[in-house]
Amino acid sequence: MRILLVEDDDDLSTRIAAALRAENFVVDVARNGEDGLHAGLTELFDVAILDLGLPKLDGVAVLKGWRDGSRNLPVLVLTARDGWPDKVSSFKAGADDFLAKPFKLEELVLRLRALVRRANGHGAARVQCGRLVFDAQLGTFELDGFPVKLTALEWRVLSCLMLRKETVVDRRELNERVYDGDAEVDSNSLEVIVGRLRKKLGAELIETVRGRGYMLTAASA
Repeated sequence: MRILLVEDDDDLSTRIAAALRAENFVVDVARNGEDGLHAGLTELFDVAILDLGLPKLDGVAVLKGWRDGSRNLPVLVLTARDGWPDKVSSFKAGADDFLAKPFKLEELVLRLRALVRRANGHGAARVQCGRLVFDAQLGTFELDGFPVKLTALEWRVLSCLMLRKETVVDRRELNERVYDGDAEVDSNSLEVIVGRLRKKLGAELIETVRGRGYMLTAASA
């Protein structure tokens, strides 16, 4: 899962990014509103964390710019302001959730996971595809009732496929959601990760759709 963090406080953004990466998220950081607006309009993200008090362009203007540009990614507004008018303006601009500073990083992670899960059409925290179960709130996988140990890259690929189960996920989209923007990626690296997942889960669970991408399916499980 790939997150856009738009926050001008260097210390806070560093701590948030570190906490999210420890949970296997890919994190892109923008330090001002103009950069955040551009990133949200041109790159692919699963969810955005957006501060209101940003330099160059405030958070509400950034959010309106994304929505006017038909960017429908879930947005969690993060701000030191705790007044009702700020919440109203944020939600009217298209925010999906609101978290006031100070906050616990654990709560932020849980809220982000819930936003991504609901954006992909899953109301319940546990998502199942055949023998495989994903607890989208805890970020854990079980196969036939037993925990599945995954590397960070394997988790990113599998969570993306799981939340879009029975749907073909484009190779380019998977790459954008799995790798950091400055990572050097080999042309066959995605195939290698999928191959490792098939060994752990069973080859029948992940279907290759030639010329398009991959699909997690329970049809042959």
